[in-house]
Parts: sequence; structure tokens; C-alpha cells
Amino acid sequence: MSSEVAARRDAKKLVRSPSGLRMVPEHRAFGSPFGLEEPQWVPDKECPRCMQCDAKFDFLTRKHHCRRCGKCFCDKCCGQKVALRRMCFVDPVRQCAECALVSHKEAEFYDKQLKVLLSGATFLVTFGNSEKPETMVCRLSNNQRYLILDGDSRHEIEIARISTVQILTEGFPPGGGNARATGMSLQYAAPGAESVTQLKLRAAEDANASRRQATAWLAAMHKATKLLYESRDQ
Repeated sequence: MSSEVAARRDAKKLVRSPSGLRMVPEHRAFGSPFGLEEPQWVPDKECPRCMQCDAKFDFLTRKHHCRRCGKCFCDKCCGQKVALRRMCFVDPVRQCAECALVSHKEAEFYDKQLKVLLSGATFLVTFGNSEKPETMVCRLSNNQRYLILDGDSRHEIEIARISTVQILTEGFPPGGGNARATGMSLQYAAPGAESVTQLKLRAAEDANASRRQATAWLAAMHKATKLLYESRDQ
């Protein structure tokens, strides 16, 4: 990919919406697959009362719209300002208590797991029915739209084209607990292909540091998959 195309794919612009300033992709087609669209606000005339505590709106009790769900609330029920990075807001925005809780949980993905995905990890990669794995570094692209695999060959898989993801595990640690993640199997539709392609990633067995990095990457990808499905269901 040329540097000009890559720059165009990652270009962003600052826009102002009724909810606040947003840093969005310059070209809508290059938006993050984990992003959420701004909701339609419930019209003022349709919400004479707070949609949480049922307080009646008047001169003293003002109505506010949650920037995540678009519903009407009083200040008591919608007074928190929380970062909402899935909608690309520059500053924390007003949210109701329920939405604020969800946004706080998602912040961990952006602050921790996303950095792990961007850094990448080394895996043994098998495409389709091939029996010979290739050692490749797998990472998420800077605009979060592609899974990039670099080795003797290079592949880019569009995240939006991934249909299923399964984390592969083995064994149980002494004393109980969760099974250990060792790899990932995913299916995706390649551009122009009539059927889906299967891809398997396996963590290498040789280096402990490399394996820990791969395990952390798999856990982060598992979280990313949940956000991706939520975006599709919106």
C-alpha cells in the first residue's frame, strides 16, 4: 500500500455535533468498525418527564439528553460527564447513569486492550486447508479497520468482513480457573470470494515472553470481538 493511500485512510477531521466536538475519519468509509453512531435525540415535546426518575421538567428542573442513548433525563439522572471514545468525542460528554457505566467499562478496552492489539504479537498462522503454518506478526491497523499479518508474505483482513471468531484454549491451571488461551480461529469473506476463508493463529511454544504477549493479544481480540458484534447490532 502506498504512503498516500495509507495517509488518506488514516486522515481525520474535527466536527461539531449537537453533542460536542468529535474527531472523526475524513472519509466515512474508513471509520473504526468498533465505533457507534450518534443516537437520535428523543424530541423535547415527547419527554415532559425524566425518563429515569419521572421528575416533571419545568423552569428549575431542566432536561438533558444522554449523548449515548439520546433519552431525556433530569440533571440528577444525567449529570455525569464520561469519555465516549466509541463515538469519537474529544471531551467527556453528558451521559445517564446506565450509559456512563457501560462507557467506563469500554474505556478499559481503549486504554489497555487496544494498545495491545496495535502493538501486535507473533503467531503460527495457517490459512484455509494449508498444513504448513507461517510465523507472522499479527496486529491491528492504526485506523482499527484491518488485521495485518506480516511474515514471509503479507495479508490484510478487513475487520468488518470477519464473520466468526473462536478463541482456542487448552488445559486448566492447577487449583482450577480458566483454560489457557492458545490461539484463535476466525472466518472471513475475502473480497471477490464466494465462500468464507478460515484462518488459525497459534501461539508459539518456544519463548515465554513471546507467548505471554500472544496470550494478551488474544484476550484483547476477544474483547474487541464483543464490541464489534455490539456495533453491528446497533
